Amino acid sequence: MVFEALDLSKIAGGLQKKSKFGPKGHDPENMLRALLAKRLENIRYTKTLVERLKSDPVFRYTCGFPVAGKTPSEATFSRFMQSLSDNLYSLEDILEELVVKAKELGIIDGEHIAIDASKLDSYDASVPKSEIIHDGEQPDWGSKRDTHGNQIRWFGWKVHAAVDTKSELPIAVNVTPASVNDGIMAIPLVEDIKQRYTSTISPKYYIMDMGYDFDDVYRTIHGQYNAQAIIPINRRAAYAPPEGLDWDCTPICSMGYRMVYWGYDNGSIKFRCPHMSGKVDCPMGTNWCSSSNYGAVVKKQISDNPRYFTYPRRGSTKWQKLYNERTSVERTFARLKQNLGLNNITVRGIRKTKVHVLLSCIALIAGTIAVNISKESEKAA
Repeated sequence: MVFEALDLSKIAGGLQKKSKFGPKGHDPENMLRALLAKRLENIRYTKTLVERLKSDPVFRYTCGFPVAGKTPSEATFSRFMQSLSDNLYSLEDILEELVVKAKELGIIDGEHIAIDASKLDSYDASVPKSEIIHDGEQPDWGSKRDTHGNQIRWFGWKVHAAVDTKSELPIAVNVTPASVNDGIMAIPLVEDIKQRYTSTISPKYYIMDMGYDFDDVYRTIHGQYNAQAIIPINRRAAYAPPEGLDWDCTPICSMGYRMVYWGYDNGSIKFRCPHMSGKVDCPMGTNWCSSSNYGAVVKKQISDNPRYFTYPRRGSTKWQKLYNERTSVERTFARLKQNLGLNNITVRGIRKTKVHVLLSCIALIAGTIAVNISKESEKAA
């Protein structure tokens, strides 16, 4: 069912042997199906996959190999992985086609996107920091806090993913050495989505944790992509909030009270005197701030500072509801690691590691499409 959702002809053409002489070799489509089956069956080692192909005729036939013919060796799979790493764009195209297909089937919504990074241990043996080659191609030491606030360290990589919050499916992924800051990779993922899915996916909100709280992230998403970044403010050891604002960037009136959010108007958010809106009993009434019976009003243009001023307003019920969708990317990583072998890495180098990650993501999306098509068929019957 999963293989029926995949069109592997494009990648097979790019990996086909050019010479007419020598051994014919194995069909690249069958090789790729076997590697995807390895993810779906959560088989860790290539040696185990080779043994399964030899001993299980049904498994062998499902992957496309002749029932009575020869099956690939470990060395053959190793060479094939090298070919895939040299043609990463082919796997990225398959991922793109699957995402578009899932959008057409209504599985992916595409308006709310959650972005996060997850650790991935390297297959290479760890080395001291002083011996690491910082060329962007080698694994490195990384450190971050887990969901319980504990500081963890690992040697290897980071997988950066942008996930549709409705379907919890990855629509853009990247791999970097573990030391790369999460916030640096936010905009490349947003740009990848824009370039690949211009006519099919138009995100309204990009949801991230406070590790992505950088001014450039807000300004780029708001100014270039006409969307809103939903990110909590990272205090970064500050002792006081920004001048004239509270920690959630609500303006403070001249008497020191939080002003009251009073709506959105043509790119601006409006705040009103807390005394006139009935939230506080100010000893000065309205005379301290304004001579108007309406009370003091403050308007903040979002484009002036999209980090401080957002719509929906940071801290509002709508903003919090959107931010709660961020956990979808954590569940996606959990499925990829527990069920589709993302943690079972047995390759070296960043390009082969990205092949490993892409295969897991392709298996997840193709599997989801297959299940949904099956359910629709059952309903029709």
